[in-house]
Amino acid sequence: MVYDFHTHTFLSDGVLSPVELARRALASGYAALAITDHAGLGGLGPLLERLAEDCALVQEHWGIVALPGVELTHVPAAAIHRAARAARRAGAAIVVVHGETVVEPVEAGTNRAALSCEDVDILAHPGLITLEEARMAAQNGVFLELTARRGHCLTNGHVARIAREAGARLIVNSDHHELDLLTPERARNVALGAGLTEDDLGQVLVDSPRSLLDRAATRWTLPVAKPG
Repeated sequence: MVYDFHTHTFLSDGVLSPVELARRALASGYAALAITDHAGLGGLGPLLERLAEDCALVQEHWGIVALPGVELTHVPAAAIHRAARAARRAGAAIVVVHGETVVEPVEAGTNRAALSCEDVDILAHPGLITLEEARMAAQNGVFLELTARRGHCLTNGHVARIAREAGARLIVNSDHHELDLLTPERARNVALGAGLTEDDLGQVLVDSPRSLLDRAATRWTLPVAKPG
């Protein structure tokens, strides 16, 4: 089973439609995915309306858990709280914030703003996150991402080490753009490559995603398992 809460479609800078992404995820062994296209404050309503419609469609016919979401990307740090609340009101089941990756000029203070916001679920590729920030993640229930995305993954080892010290929860995501979905083996390798142990895999690859799904279920109707 694969869980992935950070993916993109051609509604931002990915290559697939939401429905094709869900179909390919299902064929790759996914149990659940969130479609989290890039956005700021503008256009949240139309984006999430379209994602919600497509997610409901694939859930009804294919049974895969598909969650409409958003990745707030290069939003001014001072506006992250407002943008996250607007995304939630527009129907986002998952709110991701584009963290301070070392390969993009993200505004300093973005990590801290995201981690202090009750409407944020995941801080994506948080770069050289500090111990104090990781402790904020632990206190506020924000998941820190270990990413399979090239470039962003350069600091996975640092993120894993700091998260362990702070008691923050980690989650593995693909940050899918171009037919680069996770497989069970790839997700496992991302976690192990970040310095986690075999004993950590159940927590990061199963327990954390299921906990996030439980949270999302308060905002989005999940498919009911069919008997047999």
